[in-house]
Amino acid sequence: MAEQLTGLADDRALLGRTSTAERVSDILRSRIADGYFPPGTRLSEDGIGGALGVSRNTLREAFRLLTHERLLVHELNRGVFVRVLTVEDVEDIYRTRALVECAVVRGLGDPPYALESLSAAVTAGRSAAAADDWKAVGTANIHFHRELVALAASERTDELMRSVFAELRLAFHVVDDPRALHEPYLARNREILESLQDGDRGGAERLLETYLTDSLERVVEVYRRRVDSAP
Repeated sequence: MAEQLTGLADDRALLGRTSTAERVSDILRSRIADGYFPPGTRLSEDGIGGALGVSRNTLREAFRLLTHERLLVHELNRGVFVRVLTVEDVEDIYRTRALVECAVVRGLGDPPYALESLSAAVTAGRSAAAADDWKAVGTANIHFHRELVALAASERTDELMRSVFAELRLAFHVVDDPRALHEPYLARNREILESLQDGDRGGAERLLETYLTDSLERVVEVYRRRVDSAP
């Protein structure tokens, strides 16, 4: 936890002069999405409040917001923890992803599309794989899908999916072989990008639909095995 708090202190500047619970929750959500706080981690009010330089009341409100988003859970007389997902949670996350992501691609309109950020996420994933950093590959994969959703230019959709992708990261943490999970999707992300670069949003949607179906099956299989074997 000491190392985590040291890194979290670097985020204090993001709070600016108008520190709010919403901004604190944004920081913690991003940290959870990037795998900084694994599932089951107990979040210390004193430690995190001190690292960010915020009051206990502000932090508790941020915890409440993230609990409402299903990223945290409050356990009576024990404190606040990063949530451990169930298999049913994982299935629901993927149902939501399929509904939203495929609809975004379907509704893109006429090309060309603004794909610079999507392309950067593909490049980041390939660079992380070359460095054998499979946690970073998982992060790049989430960034790819976040940028895909951002093509809709909808703040409400971005906000909805921000917490969904953060929950997805919680599922990834349970996987004991991240390379086996993430490596196949490096090429598939590139294929979706290339279809959009060609202006073929129908082809991109078909690739994405198959992608999400295959990913769900793979994640649930591994997740169920790990959860069932947990003490």
